[in-house]
Amino acid sequence: MNNINKNQLFWASCLALLVTSLSFGIRAGILGKLGTDFQLTTAELGTITATAFWGFPLAVVIGGFIVDVIGMKKLLVMAFLFHLLGIVLTIFAQGYWTLFISTLLIGIANGTVEAACNPLVATIYSDNKTTKLNHFHLWFPGGIFLGTLIVILFNSLGLSWQIQVAVMIIPTLVYGYLFSKLEFPVTERVASGVSTSTMYKSVTSPLFIFMFICMFGTAITELFTGQWIDVLLKNVTDNAILILTLTTGVMVIGRGLAKPVVHRFSPQGVLLISAILSALGLYLLSTLTGNSIFFAAFIFGLGVCYFWPTMLGFVAENIPKSGALGLNLMGGAGMFAVSVYTIFMGGFYDKLILQKLPEGANEVDYLNATPGSEMADALNLAKNAAGPEILQATLIVPIILTIGFLGLVIYMRSKKTNLIISK
Repeated sequence: MNNINKNQLFWASCLALLVTSLSFGIRAGILGKLGTDFQLTTAELGTITATAFWGFPLAVVIGGFIVDVIGMKKLLVMAFLFHLLGIVLTIFAQGYWTLFISTLLIGIANGTVEAACNPLVATIYSDNKTTKLNHFHLWFPGGIFLGTLIVILFNSLGLSWQIQVAVMIIPTLVYGYLFSKLEFPVTERVASGVSTSTMYKSVTSPLFIFMFICMFGTAITELFTGQWIDVLLKNVTDNAILILTLTTGVMVIGRGLAKPVVHRFSPQGVLLISAILSALGLYLLSTLTGNSIFFAAFIFGLGVCYFWPTMLGFVAENIPKSGALGLNLMGGAGMFAVSVYTIFMGGFYDKLILQKLPEGANEVDYLNATPGSEMADALNLAKNAAGPEILQATLIVPIILTIGFLGLVIYMRSKKTNLIISK
């Protein structure tokens, strides 16, 4: 790695992840406006949102299989092109299908970024993987934090959602330029001479399969809640997006302080604590009102803070022979689970709303009701009541994770004890 500039590669990777997270933050803030402008049902909004999560696993899994062959640089050039095309198409969207296609392209770009950057960070910082993956992934909540602030600021200035989306073009052009100029190493698996057959064997081990399944739950807890927070909690504040701003702000600080936390509690210990705090945070978000909702957001932010990077770090450190494929299968599992869950919950949310409308009501008529009318007011009341119920239904996910990660802590402790005894 004599000609490899680790710092420049790391910061260019962070900028690419910033674009990924800006797309989440800005989309979360404009979701309601998209529904109004294009007269979309909640189920249609759920499908559009889920499309980003479909594109991500598609790209990250395919990337996991080919990154060792074509190299990380080519993948990141592809990510740049998909990001640019997806952003431009979103700006000029005309309805459901153009939003669907543009969001899919951005999702593919986001997955391609992770397919290349996760193994890149694990390769250039092979002696400190979990900490550096946390530092890298702080740019995900960091970008969502910035994205929500952009939405709040631009809304106050009366600027359109198209201008808010256009902001992402600037960092996209910068990271595309940087990666085109930098030299890349080969992946850690290739450099260490681990065979492809050994890599495939590693991703079928019981420990990897367990972490793969747990990734479903950690991703749903973090990303579904964050992406839908503005829609689900309009009953507690006129600017529910501020809840996401606070949550992601906590995550940025937490991931920045990952080193002492991970060293003190171990990756599996951090995951257990995260699951407990996430369950508590979701419960509080679904029950508290008024200013106390921001305390709930703080607890939830602490809970989901370390989930994604520590899941990847655990696999990189404890199943290293799984290589880039292992990291990318984990990311793909998380995003795929969120896409399925989002579609399911979008439909469930619509059913809850319909149940809370007057008997025999047609939701489409209510969606097209004149603002301020009796029908529009009834629809808002129904949405306000249904939102917390979605969060309460999601609460089961971190509760199951708590049980699973408690088992992981016990397993890893016994494994360490057996290793000491054998020595």
